[in-house]
Amino acid sequence: MDFLSNSNLLFYLAAYLFGSIPFGLILAKVFAKVDIKSAGSGSIGATNVLRVVKQTNPSLAKKLGIATVILDALKGTAVLLVAMSLNTPIETLWAIAVLAVLGHCYSIYLGLEGGKGVATGLGVFVVLIPIPTLIGAIVWGFCAKVLKVSSLSSLLGLTGVVLSALIFNNGLEVGSNAPMYIIAFIIYYKHIPNIIRLVRGEEKKVI
Repeated sequence: MDFLSNSNLLFYLAAYLFGSIPFGLILAKVFAKVDIKSAGSGSIGATNVLRVVKQTNPSLAKKLGIATVILDALKGTAVLLVAMSLNTPIETLWAIAVLAVLGHCYSIYLGLEGGKGVATGLGVFVVLIPIPTLIGAIVWGFCAKVLKVSSLSSLLGLTGVVLSALIFNNGLEVGSNAPMYIIAFIIYYKHIPNIIRLVRGEEKKVI
């Protein structure tokens, strides 16, 4: 009963469980009848949804890709906004943010497998550090348009968020940059295969 009365623990659990929902996998199965876990890169993120569904239904692929980005981002914002409405301390909000990203990247519903965490990271960052996130989004958009490499654009955008936060919002109101670094590390870590392919010149472009 003590557990059920502890709002922080309930928020942590909700953040992880909600973050674990594989929206890309669900959307692709329901609307395109394809299993993105067994096709393309095997990721549950928007890029793989776009890449796999595009092979059979190009017009649907873009819609599902956009829907995946939005829903994956909302996984990060939903629990945060509820917690903020209840005047939850900023330290708890950052813990919620970390757990939401962990849920997406290591989903309990997929045997602790998952996506790369970019959209969910965007969702939590836009709530907690909006100005650096806007700057990072601009960096991502520019790089995506010029480079047309999803992984590289995402990593450069994430780097833009972190650097901007250090310049404009040092301390993140919790006396430490650790929560932001943890989220960034998780996303970078999940992109190691992409980084290896980038170094080898084998990473595919999104056309």
